[in-house]
Formats: sequence, C-alpha cells, structure tokens
Amino acid sequence: MSHSGVVESHTFCLPVNNIDTDQIIPGQFLTTTEREGLGRFCFYSWRFDENGSERPDNPFNAFDSSSQQVLVAGSNFGCGSSREHAPWALLDFGFKAVISSQFADIFRNNSLKNGLLPVQVDQSVAEHLLENPGKPVRIDIRSSTLSVEGLGEFQFLLDPFSAYCLTRGIDQLDFLLENEQKISQFEQAG
Repeated sequence: MSHSGVVESHTFCLPVNNIDTDQIIPGQFLTTTEREGLGRFCFYSWRFDENGSERPDNPFNAFDSSSQQVLVAGSNFGCGSSREHAPWALLDFGFKAVISSQFADIFRNNSLKNGLLPVQVDQSVAEHLLENPGKPVRIDIRSSTLSVEGLGEFQFLLDPFSAYCLTRGIDQLDFLLENEQKISQFEQAG
C-alpha cells in the first residue's frame, strides 16, 4: 500500500457477483508461502485455457497495472474458501484496493492483514463504477473516504489499526517487531 495513505487510480471493472477465492487464485497454485510471483496465477482460469494458452475473451486483455490499481467487482467478492493467497495474488498482479458492495468476511480480514484495501460501498456507488469502467478514483485511507470523479465522496469502514498498518505498508507481524523493545520493557516491568 502507498505510504502516503492515498491511492489514486483509474478503475478496472469485473461486473461479476460471487467471485470466489478459487477464481482469484485456483487451488493448484497454493503450494507456496511466498507472496511474490503469485500475480501470474491471478484469475488464471479466466485468463488461460487448460493448455495454458491465453483466452481470446480474457477480461484482463486491456488491464494496465500502472494506471488501474483499483479493482471494482460485483457483490460478495472473495467468497469461498479462506486463503491468504487471494489477496497476495491480487497485490502481486497490481491491485492496491478492491471496491465492492459486499465482501466475504474472511477475504476482507485476510486482505487487511496482507496490505490489500477492501472498500465496501453502497450498491448504487458500486453500480455507477461498474457501469463506468476506467473511472478515476481517490482513496484516502486516513479519512476512510473514496472520491469518485463526477459522483462525490463516500465514507467506508476501516478500523484504526488496519489504517495504521496500510498507510505504513506493514502487516501485524511488522507492527509487533517495530514494538519489540516496548513489549520487552512491559514484560520486564510486570
């Protein structure tokens, strides 16, 4: 995540409801605990056929990770089995945030713990974004706001600890390691 706490990008839209974690990264690619390199398997079966050849109807043919770092998807994004590989793959593919009207709870939690920002918005905002692919958006993590060009500014829920970690580009383990000395001092004092 951006250390500035702001993501400014055009959107990339997948107007599909109930995108599950197996669609985000199929089970056969879950053999690693490394985060790097998983982007090549992101939405693999949507991008490639059973022989590994690129599908002509691949929805990612026009995807540009340098200018489209915000994915907008249909409702119930990230449903299915729990796998941290899903946010890892999305991040490695080039996304910094996902906007949807509804997220599966486990996916949302895994995303926040791993640096991917899930932005839940009202159905009307999600529909506007899905109907207008490539729309410029600005996400401010500190104020938990999403600004959509031509539509307005919208609040989204984000707990302070997740916001702290996202704006610093750290995860929960990094947070503990940053505070290792304070933790040791506390333990010795008690």
